[in-house]
Amino acid sequence: MSSAPPSPTTSRPRRLPFAAALRLNRPSEIWFKPALSVVVSIAPPNLTLLALDRLDLAMYTMAGSLCALYAHHRPYAARARVLAGVVLGMLAGLAVALVTASLTTNAVVLVTVGALLAAAQKALCDVTRLGPPGNVVLTFVSSAALFAPQSLGQVPGHLALGLAAGAWAWLVCMAPGLLRPHGPERRATAQALTAAAAYAATRGTGPGHARARTAATAAVLAARQALLSGGARSAAARPALARLLLRAEIALAAPADADPERLRARAHALRGTAPVPYDGEPTLLAPDTGESPAERLWHRLVPLAPIAARTALGCALAGYASLALGIGRPYWALVTAAALYQASLALTWSRGVQRVVGNLAGVLVFAAVAPLAHLGPAALVLCCLAFSFGAEALISRNYWLGSVCVTPMALLITEFTGYQDPGDLVTERIVDTLVGALVGLVAAAAVTNRRAGIRLGHALAAAERARERAARLLAEPHPAPGALEAARRTLAAALVELRATADAASGEWWQRTPPEDRVERAEQAGHRTLAETVRRRGLVLDRRADGPAANDPTSDGPVAHRATADDSTEDLRP
Repeated sequence: MSSAPPSPTTSRPRRLPFAAALRLNRPSEIWFKPALSVVVSIAPPNLTLLALDRLDLAMYTMAGSLCALYAHHRPYAARARVLAGVVLGMLAGLAVALVTASLTTNAVVLVTVGALLAAAQKALCDVTRLGPPGNVVLTFVSSAALFAPQSLGQVPGHLALGLAAGAWAWLVCMAPGLLRPHGPERRATAQALTAAAAYAATRGTGPGHARARTAATAAVLAARQALLSGGARSAAARPALARLLLRAEIALAAPADADPERLRARAHALRGTAPVPYDGEPTLLAPDTGESPAERLWHRLVPLAPIAARTALGCALAGYASLALGIGRPYWALVTAAALYQASLALTWSRGVQRVVGNLAGVLVFAAVAPLAHLGPAALVLCCLAFSFGAEALISRNYWLGSVCVTPMALLITEFTGYQDPGDLVTERIVDTLVGALVGLVAAAAVTNRRAGIRLGHALAAAERARERAARLLAEPHPAPGALEAARRTLAAALVELRATADAASGEWWQRTPPEDRVERAEQAGHRTLAETVRRRGLVLDRRADGPAANDPTSDGPVAHRATADDSTEDLRP
């Protein structure tokens, strides 16, 4: 029975690669959006301060402007809420840092507060699944503010500058919705179709098909959530997008019968600004009646305790080590350690490699650009804008490549209060990078995530229970209305969570985890049952209608679709 406790085994950790961590990926489809948004968000406040000859205040406006880096993949209704939360979170961290800096100049106390803030920011970003750039930007701002000379009387004014810049960043990120209100939903649906096409190309067999299947299932779930979280302004396009998303689910159920090129053609048709292509009768969405947001947050928060502990310990030790070496800016070591921590030790190692390589290359770029930036305040601001664009344009290829621009931008920001010796800045940054990475990795290895194996066992049991429930409903001649669809959604989400949890657990040091073959069998059985639930609902296409001979790349023609009681209200709840 799936409810029985898993039989644990000790598995060896994965090797910690070096070259693979530096491999370049394809650029993000919307790399230009965060890149342009951050430039437009930074430029007006900084140019205003430049005109007023008060660039020394730029650190506070930058805190708000950098909020423009977040939530570009979310529908605009959800983006509005998330960005508002990011701005408030940024200001909360900044307020704690500024008040602490005004009350004490004890470096040990400041590093300790910075480490605790970093751990809290890491936990909150992970539990809310905020997405890139995660906690790193928040920690950078709060850690730098801890070491800025401050008095209590200045704090309200500095926070007001951050709030004003944050409000401007919110407007910049929301502005594209005026022209294309359902753009994020279209992209999410297109990505689901593309992922389904990649899986269909494997015909459900051969090497790599399991990963392709998991990626496609996750993309479909993400697109489903995007459609559900869209606002009223995108409601008109939502039923047609839901119908297209249905095509991706059909390909997952019957990859051998799907036409990958047709799926890619549908995805391509969604990329532009043309109306959503017609693909049969529109499909409606039903409201999400699953567990409450508070319950979801609590379930995500509990497994994050080891990661938060790693972050607090690693950041504190990195800052203390930097102080012991006499470095004037220990927050650089603290931020380096904070940037390392990922879901597993293997991923943390990869991020450490990327961080060190990117920062070392970045300080060389800064050394070359410093003479140009020192020509005047205007040149300094323009160089900062150029590097902010480059960072967001490149970071989706690989974290280290983006760091090549992030590092000189961060060093230039420190010069808003006055020019400094480039040699000293380069030396301090190199030392703090190496100290932060080394100490951070040691802390990650010391704080073993023993919950990883336990969490995998729970995910495995949940997937098996979800499969059994779906199988029981499939065996019934007339299951309760909506019951099979609810079971299908639960099973799909459980399989995605199982794969993510298994990857995280396998990247930890010695762990007692369920046998890998049991996880693999559970995935195979789960995906077979998931496909059968789709077939049971009569969602299998006529091969003749979806074959390569069809003329219209965005329409299937006839569809072999058995009528069911809820055909007109297809439920897209995750």
